[in-house]
Amino acid sequence: MKKENFFGIIMYLFVFAFAVVYGLTVLQTHFQHSSMNQVWQYAIYIILCIIGGVLSSAVLFELGHYVGAKVGGYKVVKFTILYFSIVHENDKRHFAFRRFDGLTGETLIVPNYEKKETPNPYPYLTYGPIFNIAWVVGMFVIFFYFYKGSNFDGDIAYAALTVGLISAILVIYDIVPIKTDTTTNGFLIHYLRKTKDVKAFNDLLESKNGVSDLSSEDDKKSVNKKVVAPTVNINTVEGKIVSLYPLIDDKKYDEANKIIAELYSRKNELTSRQYVEVQEHDIYIKIMTTEYDEMAKIYDEEITLSTKRDISSDHTIIGIRTYILMAGLFDKSRSECALALSKVAKAYKNTLPSRKHPELVLFNDALEKVCQAHPKWELEIYKLYE
Repeated sequence: MKKENFFGIIMYLFVFAFAVVYGLTVLQTHFQHSSMNQVWQYAIYIILCIIGGVLSSAVLFELGHYVGAKVGGYKVVKFTILYFSIVHENDKRHFAFRRFDGLTGETLIVPNYEKKETPNPYPYLTYGPIFNIAWVVGMFVIFFYFYKGSNFDGDIAYAALTVGLISAILVIYDIVPIKTDTTTNGFLIHYLRKTKDVKAFNDLLESKNGVSDLSSEDDKKSVNKKVVAPTVNINTVEGKIVSLYPLIDDKKYDEANKIIAELYSRKNELTSRQYVEVQEHDIYIKIMTTEYDEMAKIYDEEITLSTKRDISSDHTIIGIRTYILMAGLFDKSRSECALALSKVAKAYKNTLPSRKHPELVLFNDALEKVCQAHPKWELEIYKLYE
């Protein structure tokens, strides 16, 4: 088990234990004195409190990230609260449903060097927790103001207490300086203090989150060359993974394979998701560059069922282009290819703007290889266009 998964389980067990103790002591006592006589009424009351606590924290975290990003000198390219996103693409903002890496949302940013020569990430990382701590204090003030009042006043008090405690737990989860199953502010702050390299952190943000406005074909083709130079010197696994993209785009597979070998040697530093991504790059390169018979042997002997399952479950454009090569060329399964390809339009839509053109090329190359092997499958209809 990876460290981040272990710490994630510990945190979830703590939250579960706290919820059980809080429910059997504080809430059970309050129920006897509340204005609600029926268990189902009180259950709805508690559910609404939980929803209110989660939603309020989600909004405050991402609002804090947004304000902090602006104060620190960044552009916001994606603002997500519980899958509801505002995305900045092609100089326009639009609403979308997007996945996120975080507890309740995610705000993706890139340095705005026109505003600041060296953007400061600390407001971006700290304002979310600060906004939530202020909210928790406000909820506790309401609790102490109302809790000795009438039954209805007591209901207000314990609703505020429950909302405040949920927010407090989420803040604790977010500021603990260890990596769990999500990327937290505490971990990123710890990373910055350890490396003491804001420029490298900003380079990594620009490389990962891309350039939001691409006005020409030349921009689309050159965007990765624009951001690769600074990331090569970042000695984190995140930096190494980012540096793979332009190498694969330019078909510099020997250089990419060296980085992949290093990443495998640093497996303990990779999250589960990062490890799957490295495998996807590795398998894609092998299939695109190795003779069929040799690759078939590698596929049978080295690629495990769990690896196949992990890649088949990854509905990003990277996962899909790798999986159709596996399913089409070696498993020879049209149905598996069709199932993966049915998700490619959405995956391409959700791809960061800076990666859209390169991933379109890589995906179409993979699809063409499968179509050549199985012309009767009629998979050409899934080809991507800009």
